Amino acid sequence: MSDAVADDAPLVEPSARVVLHDLAVRRDRDEWIVGRMATRTFVALPDVGARAVELLGAGLSVGRTARTLHEETGEDFEIADFVGDLAALGFVARIGDRTLADGAPPRPSLPWLHPRHVRFTLHPVLAFAVVALLAAAVMVLVRRPELLPNYRDLLWSPHGSLVLLSGAAAGWALVLAHELAHLATARAAGVPGRIRLGTRLQFLVMQTDISGIELAPRRHRLTAYLAGIALNLSVASTVVLLLTATAPDTTAHRLLAAALLLALMPLPFQLMVFTRTDLYFVLQDLTGCRNLYSDGRAYARYAARRITRALPSDGTGDGDPSRRLPAHERRAVRVYSVVLVTGTVLCLAFMAAVTLPADLTLLAHAVRGLGPGHGLAVRADSVAVLVTLGGVNVLWVVTWWRNRRVRRGGSVNARGGSRG
Repeated sequence: MSDAVADDAPLVEPSARVVLHDLAVRRDRDEWIVGRMATRTFVALPDVGARAVELLGAGLSVGRTARTLHEETGEDFEIADFVGDLAALGFVARIGDRTLADGAPPRPSLPWLHPRHVRFTLHPVLAFAVVALLAAAVMVLVRRPELLPNYRDLLWSPHGSLVLLSGAAAGWALVLAHELAHLATARAAGVPGRIRLGTRLQFLVMQTDISGIELAPRRHRLTAYLAGIALNLSVASTVVLLLTATAPDTTAHRLLAAALLLALMPLPFQLMVFTRTDLYFVLQDLTGCRNLYSDGRAYARYAARRITRALPSDGTGDGDPSRRLPAHERRAVRVYSVVLVTGTVLCLAFMAAVTLPADLTLLAHAVRGLGPGHGLAVRADSVAVLVTLGGVNVLWVVTWWRNRRVRRGGSVNARGGSRG
């Protein structure tokens, strides 16, 4: 009987044979994406790394794998260290007669949803249907521009609390539907997926971790990234068509107009790629970058130190984190770092100048509304504001703190996710 070990860097003898977990491999430009779908962990390897994985998976010993690679390339490789790195990623089941401890994989959302249930989400016909529906809605709006939404459509009732509560309920329902679209398309591609709350700067979002989608073909990857936007556009297009069947100034028409605006409101947020929105992952995929956000942030910090003269230049570019990247990634990362810094500064400035003062004013009015001298309607309105607005802010703090502790613990490997 073999003993389980939990060492991050187990001792690897040249004579040892390695048993790998079930790994998926995909060619990507001049590298190979190798990953384990069960744990949603993956890594980019050069040709020689992918070849080493192939040889080890075929049952060759560590020493024999090193000799084979030397014969094929004329170079020497530290395969024992490479196996240790694979073990740290959770790719190795056994080394010789030792079984490596394996943590429980993260539990996916809706585990009963199987790929066969949602395979239609990857069919090209569905994409054509979404485009056709959008085109029909655009034609209606061109012919009837009075149906174009404006902010007054949200104020469908004279009761502020009713507007606020209904808007919050409908908005979060649309966010959930948006994330379910990501989950369904990822599940159809064989990726488990997991929906959870997260934060992006000052925003509380629902996000779907679809780590592992990088192992799917490009069309499937882009479909999974864009599924949420397609869902919002489909809902908005359907509402536009329904608006043509309702009479203006009726409750049904006002509710549909409000629903149209609520379906469209999240879409401008998707342009904020500095917060890792859906379009960020599309951009990352099209540019061939491995981690555009982290690399962009690292380069921005380096550039800031150079600007403040904290890091003197010797003309060689030493210390520049983008130098280790391929040329196509280097250009994308440097451009993205400008977008990242500019967008983050503007977003936080808007929060400080507009959002925070407005929230504090609403909360102060709500607190005063609970005081003596106010009727039941005013008190109920104040309670609704405190519960809705205050609850969202409290939930943001709790979510931010929880995710911060998880990141510190290093127990999450979430890349390729989606944001509400």
